[in-house]
Amino acid sequence: GRHEVWSWKTASKESLCLMWQKVKVQLMLSMSFLAAVFWYCRRLYSFLAQLLKRWSNYLQRKLIRNLSVLPEVDLLGYSAREWKGETKQAKQMREAYEELFRSCHIKYLRQVKRDNYSVIRAVLFQIFSQGIPFPSWMKERDILKLPEKLLYSQGCNWIQQYSFGPERYTGPNAFGKLRKCMEALKTNWAEICSTRDHEERGNLCNTLFSDESKEYKLYEAIKFIMLYEVVEAYEQIKSRGERVHNLFSLLFARDSSSDPLSFMMNHLNSIGDSICLDQVELLLLGYLLQVKIRVYRLHRFNTEEFQVNYPDEYRRDWNEVSLLTEDDHYYHIPLFRT
Repeated sequence: GRHEVWSWKTASKESLCLMWQKVKVQLMLSMSFLAAVFWYCRRLYSFLAQLLKRWSNYLQRKLIRNLSVLPEVDLLGYSAREWKGETKQAKQMREAYEELFRSCHIKYLRQVKRDNYSVIRAVLFQIFSQGIPFPSWMKERDILKLPEKLLYSQGCNWIQQYSFGPERYTGPNAFGKLRKCMEALKTNWAEICSTRDHEERGNLCNTLFSDESKEYKLYEAIKFIMLYEVVEAYEQIKSRGERVHNLFSLLFARDSSSDPLSFMMNHLNSIGDSICLDQVELLLLGYLLQVKIRVYRLHRFNTEEFQVNYPDEYRRDWNEVSLLTEDDHYYHIPLFRT
């Protein structure tokens, strides 16, 4: 009986050992498999993270490279880099920047792409980034119909000679292109300015102002609205003898813009291509967008023209945007800090 019990115990023990060996092998294989899967997943995760980081950096570099309005930089640091040396002009510019920093509380600036859309870009970027709504007159009428009204209702078929900045385009398709420009302005303005979150609105602005083809449509729309306002003022003066804003008197007093056609041919058509806005057009720009444009003209430092408002007559409820220029040609955006 003892031998049978011993044999039974021995057999059970051997069976358990054999079973354990099999289970142990399976466990080891499973653990090895899980370890391999974990290692593979970890390597895959690391690879995907690096790939995502590189792609993000690439997109960020590309976005910054394409941005027509760069991120903010320190004002005095910018001045020191741009105006080195001891020439009279360099010293005056550094003094002007120091005055902006000390007295005007301007601590930073955003550089704007140096082309002949510079001033329109700087103004429109601030309107969008601040969430400034459409001016009151734009709310009362559909700006998409302005090209049609000018061409058909007022008989200005000469707008077929309109040029789109660097794209010296004229011809019967000008009307269709102007319509697309007006659509781009209305759509983007409404979308961005309806965005309440400041950071999200800034991201939308950066995206828009890094797409050259889209932003050029905005500037051409603004140019056309300027032309439309000039035609309206001219018709009021000629047909009804009504008083108009003083800026139109200044504009029509120039030999090169005595009527809307000469204004378009001699001024508007070249804006964005070979010339920028001059002082009279800046007045018109502020008037039609219903914003006070405050310009710090550094080359006029220590004169009464160091700070100038466009237009000089404005309503108190108008929003304000600011520009900084060293030569009345290229403009940057000053940023205030208290």
